[in-house]
Amino acid sequence: MTTTKRALWFGVAAVAIAGLYAGSVARLDAQQPGGAAVSIDADDIGGVVTGPSGPEAGVWVIAETIDLPTRFARTVVTDDQGRYVVPDLPKAKYQVWVRGYGMIDSPKVDAEPGKLLNLRAVPAPNAAAAAQYYPAIYWYSMLKIPDAEQFGGKSNIPANISQSDWLVVVKNRSCVGCHQLGQLSTRTIPASLGQFETGEKAWIRRVQSGQAATFMLNPLTQVLGGVPFKYFGDWTDRVAKGELPHSKPPRPQGVERNIVVTTWEWGDPKKYLHDLIASDRRYPTVNAYGKLYGSPEYATDEYPILDPKTHTVTTFRAPVRDADTPEALGPGHAALERPMAPSAYWGEEKLWDTKANNHNGMFDRKGRVWFAAVVRGPKNPEFCQKGSDHPSAKLFPLERTNRALTFLDPKTMKYTFVDTCFQTHHLQFAYDANETVWTSGGGPVVGWVNTKMFDETGDAAKSQGWTAFVLDTNGNGKRDDYVEPDQPLDPTKDKRIAGGFYAVMPSPVDGSIWGSVGVFGGTAAVVRIAPGSNPPATALAEIYNVPKPYFGIRGADIDTQGVVWASMGSGHIGSFDRRKCKGPLNGPKATGDHCPEGWAFYQYPGPGFQGIGENSAESSYYTWVDQHNTFGLGADVPMSTGNLNDGLIALKDGKMVVLRVPYPLGFYAKGFDGRIDDPNAGWKGRGLWTASGDRAPWLMEGGKGKKPIVVHFQIRPDPLAH
Repeated sequence: MTTTKRALWFGVAAVAIAGLYAGSVARLDAQQPGGAAVSIDADDIGGVVTGPSGPEAGVWVIAETIDLPTRFARTVVTDDQGRYVVPDLPKAKYQVWVRGYGMIDSPKVDAEPGKLLNLRAVPAPNAAAAAQYYPAIYWYSMLKIPDAEQFGGKSNIPANISQSDWLVVVKNRSCVGCHQLGQLSTRTIPASLGQFETGEKAWIRRVQSGQAATFMLNPLTQVLGGVPFKYFGDWTDRVAKGELPHSKPPRPQGVERNIVVTTWEWGDPKKYLHDLIASDRRYPTVNAYGKLYGSPEYATDEYPILDPKTHTVTTFRAPVRDADTPEALGPGHAALERPMAPSAYWGEEKLWDTKANNHNGMFDRKGRVWFAAVVRGPKNPEFCQKGSDHPSAKLFPLERTNRALTFLDPKTMKYTFVDTCFQTHHLQFAYDANETVWTSGGGPVVGWVNTKMFDETGDAAKSQGWTAFVLDTNGNGKRDDYVEPDQPLDPTKDKRIAGGFYAVMPSPVDGSIWGSVGVFGGTAAVVRIAPGSNPPATALAEIYNVPKPYFGIRGADIDTQGVVWASMGSGHIGSFDRRKCKGPLNGPKATGDHCPEGWAFYQYPGPGFQGIGENSAESSYYTWVDQHNTFGLGADVPMSTGNLNDGLIALKDGKMVVLRVPYPLGFYAKGFDGRIDDPNAGWKGRGLWTASGDRAPWLMEGGKGKKPIVVHFQIRPDPLAH
């Protein structure tokens, strides 16, 4: 831009800004000098954002309304000239403001679609004010991690705990497995919790709050000997004294400026949402432009449903089959029947009261929504147990289960029970003619249902099966009698491993079934199951351990080439490609550590903990692969929940792309889905869908009374496309 053109541009901008603050709405001439023209349609809001030094590039413009049936907001990023367009807004009155790093929020301005609106960014008066808008990872990375020499029995840390064990607990396994840590609510101690002599004592009291208390308390006390309370207390004490993050976040760059983020509120402010589902991941045009279905897990039996076309939220109350089914709370569950200690927000009120305990859902190609949910009480029917002639029960009888399977037909709202002997957690449909749904969470077994058979017969017992995890350690290429996990290898037999799928992922390449294991204990690994001709008796497993120095594993997915991608506790997304293995994949040496060459790791963005070398403090909950380019970055792009980065993270051509939710602060997802509404509509016909999944929705910006949100990510060809 020449000096003359720059002067003309600033002159026009100054007039526009003056008009804005005088209460009028400025229009930009399409032929405006300086190349700052902004073109909009009748359903857009657009303009230029300027600060004291001129145009502000890479800041967010947020347009929010409460005029629709539920609270709605759409957020875009300014281009390198400070221009923005918030596209395709529903007709309503909006409040529009600017948020960006190095700033505080600008005054909210009333606006309506079809108007050009210039906005004035407000620089932060100091570093402390600017830091209030940083993603949680910048604050959480201030947490001190014990030095390496304090492990191995050299301090009051339990002798069997390594530094990586410590990080797994305070990152993806326990702490950040349920909450985002580092946002305002967790880096401070609420006054309503009480007065404490030290931050350490405040944290001891804090983690006793609510119906998840033991699942916060036990890992810190029983596993790590209570030592973390000192470190968490020191962290919040330093924050209270004014210490700030040791690094600053960059503003969105490149394609990150093309991202459009839309949010809707749904659900109940006292009930969290674990997940949502939008389409069939194999056929992502299923349920095009359709409703989104939420999974509230332990919180409630009211499943929220969002219609994004009408912006309306309804609910479906999920029943259980048997009247005597107990609440899914207490022993055997990750939630208590009653709060252990009063909440700083809700006192002694019992918030969670579910029986259905819907963990997450999946669409099938018929447009039905399948759920991992409770059908009945925990005692299994006789066909599951010892003495049954069921093919799977004869080989590995099962006595108890909590979750089974159900499905909802959106056309009729009929809810069908599919009683399974095996426990369920996550579920995924395979690419076979039987439309088999495979499940995780079965502990020593992996289970499946032939949904084609179930549709034809209605017989859940006949349609299901399960198998133990058996390694071919004698190397003869078939499954034989086996030794148990705690027994030594026998050259004449195979070996059963404990297994325990957390994620489950049928391969689109060869019909194998993969899962992540070692999530809550043991060695982090991925396991492959080759079902064979009679899976209960012929299925063979392979296990591939995560090589050091990488550690921890959580949610995982698979691409169309058969490569597995996983969220790692070490602050990486990891990939495992079985095709790269050089040695035998069965036999006595194929017990986990035989293919480190199959692994590759890519560090997540964001700062790391200080004093432990190069690292990212990111603690990703789940990884999903965009097999069908539902978002627009390309097919087979792996993406992770960026649980401390306030959004999602995509790995594109070796580089990390952050899909950030700048408003409300504190966004935390546990899973996501892609859908193509119209393959011929360009960027407008596709996108990613996710939901806020923090177990305490009131920890987000907005505080007590804040509802969970649905988030839609879309990516435009440029920041002004509309």
